[in-house]
Order: sequence, then structure tokens, then C-alpha cells
Amino acid sequence: MDLCARARDWSEIQERMLVPLYEAVYQRLEVGPATRLLGLRCGSGLALLMAASRGAAVTGVDSSPERLALARERLLPDASRGVRAGTRARTATKLVDGAPEDASGAVTAAYTLVTVFEPIGCLAGDSEGLGGQLAAAVPLAGRGAAVVLAGWGPPERCATSSVLRVATKLADPLRSARRWRPARRDDLEEVAQRAGLKPDGSGRVACPFGYAGLDSAVRGLLSTGLFDAAIAATDAKQVDKELTEALHPHRRQDGTVWMPNVFRYLIARVP
Repeated sequence: MDLCARARDWSEIQERMLVPLYEAVYQRLEVGPATRLLGLRCGSGLALLMAASRGAAVTGVDSSPERLALARERLLPDASRGVRAGTRARTATKLVDGAPEDASGAVTAAYTLVTVFEPIGCLAGDSEGLGGQLAAAVPLAGRGAAVVLAGWGPPERCATSSVLRVATKLADPLRSARRWRPARRDDLEEVAQRAGLKPDGSGRVACPFGYAGLDSAVRGLLSTGLFDAAIAATDAKQVDKELTEALHPHRRQDGTVWMPNVFRYLIARVP
């Protein structure tokens, strides 16, 4: 598996599908120059870039060196070329490879917003590691700070659910717990409760997945990691074949692929 190519596919194809989610959250929470944002599982940094463009000071944390390298290209282009950054947007941006506690050295004031935009509620056990990350991040946030969690909407409102079932079909449940499952109504609330956070509102956002063609759709979906268990249980060619077949009903006359989806977000507060 070429991790650099997969990260690039995420950055160039898949990540933009969640832009409506980022925008809805930022608008609702009035993200701006007074915001100090900590983005967990920040990926290749598109959500951080959007917050920085609103004037927010942003810190991103991710465990994927490949995705984080792309985030640096987006958010710290001058630094990546060895040129001293001169704008506020650049100097107020920090990226950390590792865990939330590794960002503690970057803190000059408490964070006012913590985001986890990587959707949960799609893979069995996909929220388990999130509890530890939130436990490490919450002490870095001020009292009353918002913590935003994101998840997949109901399967009947997510056309991509029918495609994701390929992962369950091909993966061997005995070999991997990280197999697809339908999102549950209280997935986000359960995570917030375990982290000691107080729910303070939620919302749903339409995030259609649109691709230039079948090849782009396959590459984008594979970049999410949701099919890794299926690849491990069979092989990449088999997964590509069955994923392509599952996408055919969503192919339009012009060759593009279009799948309407609804994602959900939860706003919780640090007590």
C-alpha cells in the first residue's frame, strides 16, 4: 500500500466532500479571530485552512505523517520551503505529528474550540481511540469551550452506505473488528458522555460525494481507510472490482458519480 499516494487521494479527491460540514460548524460557532482551534485527526488540513481563513489560530494533530505533510504544504508553505513566514495566519498555525498531549507545548492560551471532523459511527470500534484523544485534549481547552464531533447520518439518508457494505461483505469478521456497520443514533453522544462533556446542540448537513468518474470514486473511497479490513482479508484488486461494481448504480449519464449523504455533528462543552 502506497501511503503517500493514498494521502494525496484523500487530499485531492475525498476531503473536499466534507466542506459543507466544516462550513456549517464554523458558521454556527462564529469561528473568527477570537477562536483558538485544536483540530484532532486533522488529516491534510483543509478544515484548518478554512478556519485560518476566518482569522482563527489553528493547531492540528494527526498520527499520519503522510497526511500531515500535505497539511504543511497547505498551511505552512513558506516554512516548508525554508522561508520565514510573515503573516498572522502562518505564525498562528501549528501542526503536530502524534497525540493531543504533544500539542501542549504549542499552547499559549487555552483552546476555545476542539474539532474531530473525521466521521465516526461507520466502523465497528471506530470511536474507541477517540476517548483517549479527547481525554488528552480537553485539559488544553478552556472551561465552556466547544468540542465538535462528527459522524455519519442514518444509512437510509446516506447513499454511500450501500457502497460501504462491500467492506463488510469482503472483510472476515474473525480477523478484524474494524468492519463497516450502520451508524447509530447516539454514537456521538456516547463518545461525549465518556469524555465527560456536556452536549449543547447538534445538526445535520448534506455532504454529497461527487466524483469525476469511477476511478476517482474508487481512489477517493479507498483513501478513507474504510476498506482496509476488506483488502487485508482478500486483496486490493478484488476490492477495487467489487467497489467499482457497487458504484455503477450511482453513475450518471455523463460518467460522473454522485451519492447524496447526510452527516451529523454534535456540539459539546467542556465543564
